[in-house]
Amino acid sequence: MRQHYLIEVAQNDQMVVFCPKDILQGKKIKHIAFGSKSIAVDFFPHPDENDRIVISRKIQKAIQFPDFTIPLHAFIENQILYMGPLVGIFTAGFTSIPLQPIGERTLFFSKLLSVNKTVGALAFVFGEQHIDWEQGTIEGFFFHNQAWETFEVPFPNVIYDRLPNRKSESNPKLMKVRDRLQKEYLIPWYNPGFFNKLDIYDRLLKDASVTAYLPDTQPFTSFSTMEKMLTKYGHIFIKPRNGSLGLGIHQVIFDKQSGSFYCRYQDEAYINRLRRFTSLERLFQSVFAQLSLEKMLVQQGISLLRNETRSIDFRVHTNKDDYGKWQVSAIAAKIAGHGSVTTHARSGGDIKTIAEIFPKEEADLYTQKLTNAALQLSKSLDRNIEGIIGEIGFDLGIDRNGDVWLFEANSKPGRSIFSHPELKEVDFLTRKLSIAFAVFLTEQALLHPEELFK
Repeated sequence: MRQHYLIEVAQNDQMVVFCPKDILQGKKIKHIAFGSKSIAVDFFPHPDENDRIVISRKIQKAIQFPDFTIPLHAFIENQILYMGPLVGIFTAGFTSIPLQPIGERTLFFSKLLSVNKTVGALAFVFGEQHIDWEQGTIEGFFFHNQAWETFEVPFPNVIYDRLPNRKSESNPKLMKVRDRLQKEYLIPWYNPGFFNKLDIYDRLLKDASVTAYLPDTQPFTSFSTMEKMLTKYGHIFIKPRNGSLGLGIHQVIFDKQSGSFYCRYQDEAYINRLRRFTSLERLFQSVFAQLSLEKMLVQQGISLLRNETRSIDFRVHTNKDDYGKWQVSAIAAKIAGHGSVTTHARSGGDIKTIAEIFPKEEADLYTQKLTNAALQLSKSLDRNIEGIIGEIGFDLGIDRNGDVWLFEANSKPGRSIFSHPELKEVDFLTRKLSIAFAVFLTEQALLHPEELFK
């Protein structure tokens, strides 16, 4: 059982650390470390307290520990006591506004960093411009006592990737930073990269344990692709391969009785549209002629569960915990807006808990099905994707036969579902677990580095 120890700074200049007796028992410890900084010190058992580690002001400055009274883990390896983990959250989009250092995402990061004391980790936010490569330090943004402060700290034990979009992710300067910190400094880096929908589908398709969850999905290369899938399934979805927030999604429906074709989508003014065409050729020429087909995919339409006349899908968050195990951290139902092609709130969709829209027996059944599917899919992606994954947001559907389908997997899931008042508790859990996973990675990097860097 891991323990947290309160870190206190004593106002003296002795090179001495006082520790709980259980830390020192039977161990020879000669150095103390914080992030990438380590110095030689003397260790003595604390005469009074068993829940804290006391370092001097001189040690604090030498290892660049911010003067916070905060509980942290203690890891011991090679006669070094590591206090931490120190978790760097890498992002872009910084501003010069003190109250909003990361622009409109400042509130999200303040909430993310507010889990520090609960987790027993010290997390900060930084960008490539805050790194001093010569000194091996970072000017980190900390959220402490409800305010933002900057401190010069060592390179962290672990880095959590929170780049905001694909554009920043493909920035050569930021890619170079990631490669250097991973390869030269051997710092575990988790949740790198946004998922490509078709790539994810192709990887999962090779894993027999999850293929039952996959709707037929094809690259949108020609008119005939759409025609064949529409003949087979009756309705299909056309999606951008790298889209997000439901933007650019079209639903195409074939009405056998009238022989008409319908296309439902959201126009440039974000108005939900439903257009009728007498032939598929006319629909294709009118709606898709100006689109870059190589950037799109075609997906089998599924007849989903409904709330009255509105279709329902589900957002399921999974996270790895501080022991590296996957768990489902949040489930919410999303109900499509009237006439909308997606369930996004921006298109008139509503967020509900499962208990709000189904009787208890059904709600329990669907919760279990979604949980099982999300855990299986998480483990499969973990096995089949490069890099270290710590969290995933799944968009799942349940059809009228009760079968679960995967529509999308997101490596940096949005958080719109947490606007629902009954999901505040799981909102905190997802944030807590996303930082707690760093505890596991830090321990692995110290004790079993060959597992992380193979």
